[in-house]
Amino acid sequence: MLTCPQFEGMNVYEHGLDVHARYLDLKVNDKPILKWRMPEWVDKLKPHTLPMETMRLYQIFHDCGKPFCRIVDGEGKQHFPNHARISYETWMQYAETPEDEQIGRLIQMDMDAHTLRGEAADEFVRRPEAASLILTGLAEIHSNAAHLGQLDSDQFKMKWKAIDKIGRKWVAINA
Repeated sequence: MLTCPQFEGMNVYEHGLDVHARYLDLKVNDKPILKWRMPEWVDKLKPHTLPMETMRLYQIFHDCGKPFCRIVDGEGKQHFPNHARISYETWMQYAETPEDEQIGRLIQMDMDAHTLRGEAADEFVRRPEAASLILTGLAEIHSNAAHLGQLDSDQFKMKWKAIDKIGRKWVAINA
């Protein structure tokens, strides 16, 4: 993780640390200090998140498999195909406790808040981990956009819209 770039100027481990720092800012601070595009549903999800130590380990190590699936295309752009599955498998090689297994499940589901639609999204928001995964997804897109200077980009807006939609769906079903 230390030698695998997330993007220029940040490795995968540093990315995990930053996602956790942003999650802490979101979860703990009534008025977050970092720059956020804040959805209206955030406070409704906060009470439904997993314990902080579980979240810390999950967020720091959520991409631990990226060094094992990194490819660079002909244009020099890196890709991490199936990184959530490979990160889960990497984490589970060292899992010893029920908490480790729970962290592994979170790692395996890491991309679900970003990618699931339709009936799969309906099933996702009913999972006990959904609120934790959605807030982590929100922290992650802000982390990436902030470090790439893209908080106003179309790419960020598309990712934010997907997270906002699944967050609103969670509220409609669970609140």
